[in-house]
Amino acid sequence: MSTSPTPRPARPQTILEVVARNWLTPHLVRLTLGGPGFDDFVSNDATDKYIKIFFTKPELELEPPYDVAALRETLAPEDLPVTRTYTVRRVNAEERTLDVDFVVHGDEGLAGPWAANAALGDRVVFAGPGGAYSPDLEADWHLFVGDESAFPAIAAAAESLPEDARGIVVIEIESEDDRPTLAGPDGVAVHWIIRGERTEDTPRLLAEAVRSLTWLEGRVQVFAHGERESMKALREVFITERELERSQLSLSGYWAYGRAEDRFQAEKREPIGKIFPA
Repeated sequence: MSTSPTPRPARPQTILEVVARNWLTPHLVRLTLGGPGFDDFVSNDATDKYIKIFFTKPELELEPPYDVAALRETLAPEDLPVTRTYTVRRVNAEERTLDVDFVVHGDEGLAGPWAANAALGDRVVFAGPGGAYSPDLEADWHLFVGDESAFPAIAAAAESLPEDARGIVVIEIESEDDRPTLAGPDGVAVHWIIRGERTEDTPRLLAEAVRSLTWLEGRVQVFAHGERESMKALREVFITERELERSQLSLSGYWAYGRAEDRFQAEKREPIGKIFPA
């Protein structure tokens, strides 16, 4: 006798509002979120903690928290709330706020344009946080690799390291003007890779940069996240060339070029979406 799978319980939702908006670079804007709903936000120890922000059609005037299962019974599929996943850059318990950084490329996408034009007082509804990574202080050194989408998690991890930590950061950005401030121990070197406009060679940039690094001595812990095909190229460097163990790697795609998040998430169940082949 077959049985239907048990539905996954809905994650609790937090309702905050925009209390500040600051442009860090021409393509990176930070929203600071706060308000009475901060009491509902239960943080975790992950430096890659992320939230799933809900977006709804304003004309529908839906009131949060959103019961998506119930809404499926009454709304057309195109009218349902959609989510976009973003890293929490920083939680300030004293100020009762959290910062979220958004990559913005004009009118492309959903969350970026919204964040670029967000006004003080705008309501933000999200589920989470999730997250699974934090630097292993037993590692001899740390390697952080990613593009703009991974910058918040990389920056949070670097800031969490002890003063005597050793490591290397490699971040791909579009132009020199897109270089945000990155703090960390003096023993962590930072390399910026200027991408320019995307081409068919772009997915190889990070792998080539990591391949050319002078590897530090000892056991490394790697955090590498960003565009999916770039991560696949890095997989070959870490697994095939450097022969690292999977336990040393936090390696995954945050997004895929030419894919909206809904399609990107769906492809995680398909061969094209898997960083590590079965």
